[in-house]
Amino acid sequence: MQCRDGCGKLERATCMSCVGEEDLQQQLRSRQAELRVHHHNALYLVVALLMIFLTLMVALQPLYLHQVFKLARDNAGFINANVQAITELLDLLVVGYLGHLSDRLGRIPLLVYGFLLAGTMALLAPFDREIAAFLGVNALLVFYLVRILVSLGGTAAWPQVAALTGDYTQPGERHRMLANVGFMMAFGVTLVYAVLMQLPQQIGVVMTMELAALIAFAGAWLSRGTLVEVAAPRGHHKFPLRLVWDLFRREQRLRLSFLSAFTSRNDMVIIGLFMMTWFIYFTDLVDGMSHTQAASRAGLVIGLLGVVVLVSIPIWGRVIERLGQVFSIAIGLFLSGFGFVSLGLIIDPFSWWIAVPVFLIGVGQAGCLLVPQLLALDIAPVKIRGSVLGAFNTVGCIGVIFFLQVGGILFDWIGPTAPFVFTGIANLLLVGYALLILKTPEASRTESIV
Repeated sequence: MQCRDGCGKLERATCMSCVGEEDLQQQLRSRQAELRVHHHNALYLVVALLMIFLTLMVALQPLYLHQVFKLARDNAGFINANVQAITELLDLLVVGYLGHLSDRLGRIPLLVYGFLLAGTMALLAPFDREIAAFLGVNALLVFYLVRILVSLGGTAAWPQVAALTGDYTQPGERHRMLANVGFMMAFGVTLVYAVLMQLPQQIGVVMTMELAALIAFAGAWLSRGTLVEVAAPRGHHKFPLRLVWDLFRREQRLRLSFLSAFTSRNDMVIIGLFMMTWFIYFTDLVDGMSHTQAASRAGLVIGLLGVVVLVSIPIWGRVIERLGQVFSIAIGLFLSGFGFVSLGLIIDPFSWWIAVPVFLIGVGQAGCLLVPQLLALDIAPVKIRGSVLGAFNTVGCIGVIFFLQVGGILFDWIGPTAPFVFTGIANLLLVGYALLILKTPEASRTESIV
């Protein structure tokens, strides 16, 4: 059947490339009315599985490199940060296009194939030395390649979760569902550090990594069997760079959202990577404690942060309703930034005083996790929602690369708390920009609507 709007394509009665924003909204509302509770619950479970997998792979990396590759303390910060930064660099190159591709092909295919690619690579990761011997190359190079492909799979899957959250909701109710998604993300992180990172002591780091692969395969199966597309794919079209750029220039709140992604998307990566590395290598100064025990203790501390995020997310939903999105971002950035800077005062990571800055980071991180993405979803038109989220995630990838690379150097040259202090200062600086936006008449009108 030919498109009735005249583009000449042999597609559905009205192809998604030709309809306007109002028509798209009407089609979206009719499809949203067909959704049931189990569709939302399935999305929440997929979010948890994806977060568990991605977090577990990052958390296991310092311990794996130390035990398998005998990585020394002198370059541990740089190597661990470098592995993560290289994966983020690839993400940077593809995440924007993947967001655009989700507008063309749909969210669920990318989600399923992302899970499958990441799970397959995680399954092969413990065999990097055998693969290297067969190919006649350096084993660390194979580990880099495997981690890159794991990250590529995660990059294909992760933006689809946010896009589906936007597709499943209208603006007035979106912050509630996004809060539920954020809760499941925090639940996944908490489960990894509080429970699953205790497994290397029992079954070893290799078997724990294989468990991560099984979790990814479960995510692919669940996504394929239970999720549904709501925003119909648009077919073939070019990446709408001009539309995204014009929206970015016009909407100062979108600029704040992107900048928040730049400074705070890296927060959990920074915490997971550098805190785990800090604990593992600090055991060289502690008698009677193994590196796996140190990793377990670090998991409990980071798990505490996850619990704080879990408890805080429902509160942030009410904060957004009462104070608006921009002011909520300012509060989240301030609490997170102050907590990160406070970590610079901690000398012994095994001291329970570390719980104080971790608590502040957790409360702030909950807001930084929820509100910037909510802003981007509310502002983005339906037909380019995936592309806007792709740009949002691209900026986030740039931030992760920047803070990881600088943090890795600071970790080795200055000390293990230096990456946290640097991240905290960046968050605090962005608070000033958020407060300046609040003073503008346009922001005031928009916040009153929210």
